Amino acid sequence: MLDLASSMSFNFVMSVRMSEPPFRPREELLERQKYFQNIRKHTYLKGPFDKITSVAIPLALAASSLYLIGRGIYNMSHGIGKKE
Repeated sequence: MLDLASSMSFNFVMSVRMSEPPFRPREELLERQKYFQNIRKHTYLKGPFDKITSVAIPLALAASSLYLIGRGIYNMSHGIGKKE
């Protein structure tokens, strides 16, 4: 009895989800799929803003962390900023 009730509720949920309109029209989705499948770049660089998120931000984080590490080593070696 429990299995029948859970399967009925699952079928109801699936029918509700399937009756919603899609986010994008099917034709536009097929165009985007063809575009992304024909690009000969790495997978993580295919989108229009992917160079920003995959290259620029990590490089900026690495540069700022190296600067802070260097400044910390300089301050420690010269005794700057010690608490007495």
